[in-house]
Amino acid sequence: MPQTLRKLIGTVLLVALVVIYSLVATTIASAKLAESPWWVHTLYFLVTGILWVVPAMFLVSWMLKPDRNKNG
Repeated sequence: MPQTLRKLIGTVLLVALVVIYSLVATTIASAKLAESPWWVHTLYFLVTGILWVVPAMFLVSWMLKPDRNKNG
C-alpha cells in the first residue's frame, strides 16, 4: 500500500478515534463521576487525556512507514 494512501486512511481513522474516544470518555465521566470530588475528575481526565495517545501512536507509525521497494 502506498504511503499516501496509508496517510489518507490513517488521517480519517485518527479523527474518528479522537471523536469517538472523547465522546466515550465524557459519557463515562458523566455517568460515573457525577458526585465525585474535583480531584477525581481531574485525575480521570488527566489519565484519559493521555491514554488516547497510545493507539494514535501506533496509527501514526503505521502511516509513516516507508513504501516497500518494488524491485526487492
